Amino acid sequence: MIDRRRLMQATLAAGIFSGTALRAACAETSRLVFNADDFTELKKTITTAKGERVVTYRFYKAIPYVSEPIDVAYQSLNISVPVSIDGKRVDSSGSPILFSNSVGGYMPSSVADATGIGGAPMRGLPPTGMQAPPQGVAPTGIGGEVQSGGNAMIAGGKRVSNAELALAAGLTVVEPGARGRTLTDAAGTYYGVAPAAIVDLKAAVKYVRFNKGRIPGDTDRIVSSGTSAGGALSALLGASGDSPLFAPYLEAIGAADASDAIFAVGSWCPIADLEHADMAYEWNWGANPLSTGNTVDQNLSAQLKNGFATYQSSLKLKGLGGFGPLTSANYSDYLLKTYLQPAATQYLAKLSSEDRAAYLTRNPHIRWKANQARFGWTDFLSHVGARKKGLPAFDAFDLSSGENNLFGRDKTKARHFTAFSQTHDTGKTAIDADIPALLDLMNPMFFIGKPNVSTAQHWWIRVGTKDSDTSLSIVGNLAAALSANKRKVNSAMYWDGGHGANEDADAFVKWVSRLNKDTRMRG
Repeated sequence: MIDRRRLMQATLAAGIFSGTALRAACAETSRLVFNADDFTELKKTITTAKGERVVTYRFYKAIPYVSEPIDVAYQSLNISVPVSIDGKRVDSSGSPILFSNSVGGYMPSSVADATGIGGAPMRGLPPTGMQAPPQGVAPTGIGGEVQSGGNAMIAGGKRVSNAELALAAGLTVVEPGARGRTLTDAAGTYYGVAPAAIVDLKAAVKYVRFNKGRIPGDTDRIVSSGTSAGGALSALLGASGDSPLFAPYLEAIGAADASDAIFAVGSWCPIADLEHADMAYEWNWGANPLSTGNTVDQNLSAQLKNGFATYQSSLKLKGLGGFGPLTSANYSDYLLKTYLQPAATQYLAKLSSEDRAAYLTRNPHIRWKANQARFGWTDFLSHVGARKKGLPAFDAFDLSSGENNLFGRDKTKARHFTAFSQTHDTGKTAIDADIPALLDLMNPMFFIGKPNVSTAQHWWIRVGTKDSDTSLSIVGNLAAALSANKRKVNSAMYWDGGHGANEDADAFVKWVSRLNKDTRMRG
């Protein structure tokens, strides 16, 4: 792979203005120049909190964002630029850019078949024939993942799209595709396993920033959004800006010569911190029954829970709001005071007196006094009910989970990524030698506070309180780690929200629109 920038600089400095190498470097660079004239003008009616908005926009479809794609069907992006809203002309050139990924389950995501904004379904799923979900619970695919990031569900089953709402607010929207864990070539080699998805999203950011002044919008204020695995990737993108660890991967696919750091992050129910996720899951949901009514092996659950105690102590995190050091012993109290009781209070306060009384009758463990909701941790766990996943929740003993597939390699579909599951399955304690480095590359917690890394300044983090796709401590730790590193964090939970819940999408878009221009990144 040619280092285009260094080659061109050295060649020009030497006074050499022709030759195969220079032409190759220039050709690679020119392929990544955004063509502002290649668009289709479309119109869409979008429902917002303030009513319907008719948006006319320019739609740029399936633009390759690297010069040497491995699979261009996934390594392309769409761009939507608003022209008018309700007949009034708009100019998004000075506004933030929403970078909305549609990854779910660490599956491949393609924009190639989209016919407009928000129309890029995740690829690679088998037919599901799904039934409509219960109220407040998002539709699920493999591993309980929502099928299209940015198109999560709010209470009552109403679809909401961050991308569409951002467009209706006058923002440019970028929707990137990315390789995913199920992709194989003709020889049966897996080419979308870790770290392909995050490498692709970084390359897409580089493309946008490389085209500063050509793509409408402020490329110094890119705001990433994603749900579930897409939420984890959004957080990872924000945490790991310009990390040199990704340079060889980005070089190999011909990423643009620009920064991959972003300004802000929107992350919903992130499936993150995978090497510790089984431990955290048993700490949180270990006592909850499966949907069958049975409980998981409590001895194994206790072993994992003990591992979480050691891990949590090693983080040396302090809770938000002056809570103090976070440990496995006080974490439930922290979640209750910081997230769960405030979420229940907000939910109940919005109900009519009659509906609130009916809800409290159905849920007598919740006490309502002085307009505040109060309950204990055990009552909360009972309120949630059945846990979503078995044991282990992520590194399955039989290698059947999506995360096992995520860490596949070459023609091996799935591998263990924790010593706990490797030992239980094979009797060997050592995981494959390349796994620890891959785990680092896929974990936003690894990058927060690291030198030579540009972590996003602003964070919007959300999860539903009935979301047992991962531990609630994943959001709690992410928010606490960011706050400790002087990042501005807006984190909250949706009471009774299921996996993929996004109940304040309009507020998120307003938050994006108001991000302080004076603190935007440079470079």
